[in-house]
Amino acid sequence: MVGGGWSSRRSTGAPAACHVGGPPTELVPVLPTFVLGENGYSMNRHQEPGQSEQEEVTGLVCQEDDLKDGQMKEVTVGDQNVLLVRTHGQYSAVGSKCSHYNAPLVKGALVGDRVRCPFHGACFNVRTGDIEEYPGLDCLPSYKVKVEDGKVYVSINKKTIMLTKRVKEMCSLAPDIKHTILLIGGGPASLVCAETLRQNCYQGRIIMVTKDTLPPFDKPKLSKAMNLDSSSILLRSSDFYQQYGIEVWTQKEVVSVNSADKAVMLSDGILQRYDQLLISTGCRARPLSCPGCDLQGVKLLQSYEDAREIHNSCLGQKAVIIGASFIGMEVASFLSDKAASVAVVGTTRYPFERSLGPEIGKMTMQMLEEQNVKFYMDDRVTEIKGENGKVKEVVLTSGTVLAADVVIAGIGVIPNSDFLAGSKVEVDSRKAVIVDKFMRTSIADIFSAGDVTSFPLAIRGDQRVNIGHWQMSQAQGRVAALNMLNKPTKLESVPFFWTVLLGKSVRYTGYGEGYTEIIFKGKVEERKFLAFYIKDEVVVAAASLMLDPAVARLAELMATGHIIKKAQAQADDLSWLQM
Repeated sequence: MVGGGWSSRRSTGAPAACHVGGPPTELVPVLPTFVLGENGYSMNRHQEPGQSEQEEVTGLVCQEDDLKDGQMKEVTVGDQNVLLVRTHGQYSAVGSKCSHYNAPLVKGALVGDRVRCPFHGACFNVRTGDIEEYPGLDCLPSYKVKVEDGKVYVSINKKTIMLTKRVKEMCSLAPDIKHTILLIGGGPASLVCAETLRQNCYQGRIIMVTKDTLPPFDKPKLSKAMNLDSSSILLRSSDFYQQYGIEVWTQKEVVSVNSADKAVMLSDGILQRYDQLLISTGCRARPLSCPGCDLQGVKLLQSYEDAREIHNSCLGQKAVIIGASFIGMEVASFLSDKAASVAVVGTTRYPFERSLGPEIGKMTMQMLEEQNVKFYMDDRVTEIKGENGKVKEVVLTSGTVLAADVVIAGIGVIPNSDFLAGSKVEVDSRKAVIVDKFMRTSIADIFSAGDVTSFPLAIRGDQRVNIGHWQMSQAQGRVAALNMLNKPTKLESVPFFWTVLLGKSVRYTGYGEGYTEIIFKGKVEERKFLAFYIKDEVVVAAASLMLDPAVARLAELMATGHIIKKAQAQADDLSWLQM
């Protein structure tokens, strides 16, 4: 209902499937009274049945014909910025900042009824404010809109005017329900699975088991800012888990799964039964296997503690990074002004060569070289030499010897699925857990989500892939939860990721493996470009730097089933991208 509030009234009908605290309710419209004051703002007072008087601030934000369908603008009501959107001839208003990292959504891509964040690709419904694609966990506040005499007014409850995001309504644990869902792994897939279960009226027991010392945290930050305080990267507070009845067992590891008995064995000898199981154990960093790889000073980046240790041990020291892909390059970028020297060893000609192509790889290499990072490409480590058990030198195939105090390996990952041996859960040749588009494994009541999975990718004709993206893990966690609740839902998300080097973000969407050509708009050497990755005459992926929201727009087109032809990418006219 446009321009009205809602109040709760006791329902005398059949009980709802789920409700939080008290009997089920139905929504009754309450019409506000608008009294326009100075500067186009008013205090709007109305009494709702059974509630104390509440106040709203109302702003005249634009004329009715100021926006056309498919347009949005940022307006101000009181002291709050609001995203005003017009779709299907109707106005709606939601919070103006992405709930992930506060990116301005007005700079994003609006397609249909949803806006996609220009920075990291999260999507929100512009009518409800609900999050529809990740990353991020929270929804946007939505505001009342009224159109009267050709003028558009937005009203915000004064008590909540400063809130920029909202937690979707969730139920909690009902002690008399004995059903248990066990989540193995404490990453984004498990967390979104747990929250989605509670958002969809699941009131049984939820247990999340993680070998980390922390409950779910923002892992992509570890390689971008290695000296963060742990409290600043937690995705939810301990109070949150308590409020919604989500048990988080830290520093515990599952060592085996008995699907016949529906039980898992933990490393401390505890046997925990389940009714449904989620495997979301992610991947671990691939260790070096050369002589000297066990010397003191050789590091892998997996945990929060690893990040702190790498940061502290590299201050004023000589750091050598093995691997020139995302982890290696982000660590090199972060350490470039902290270590005495930073060297990167890579097996290709340029960083990111296989994923982003040689042109973008060369550009990122030059960016870091300007910060005195040295590159040793087309080379490999043959040995790490030490003195008194501690790293001293890194010897390369070419014969080059690099002085080193700390060696950090970023040479790929291994799926954490060893504990499934003997469980009959099917894995592929890389040991990734095989799932269908409903995130179901080969065993009934066992689901899997996140980096550990091999799954069918909708935009590539259900080609089976393994993609280690934060956003995709969250999407899979949601799909797994809905299917656990017998709400059939297919995974249809479009991959979206980003990397940050020296404060600049390269954004990427799609799935470019096997691409045969790259079409560039802008100039890579000027560090402002859009790259289209082509395979079989079709755009299968895109990357950009300093050209937001091009990649977000492309992601939305792919998500809505558009096939983007090579000819469109080649054309000088990119109006179809709204650029």
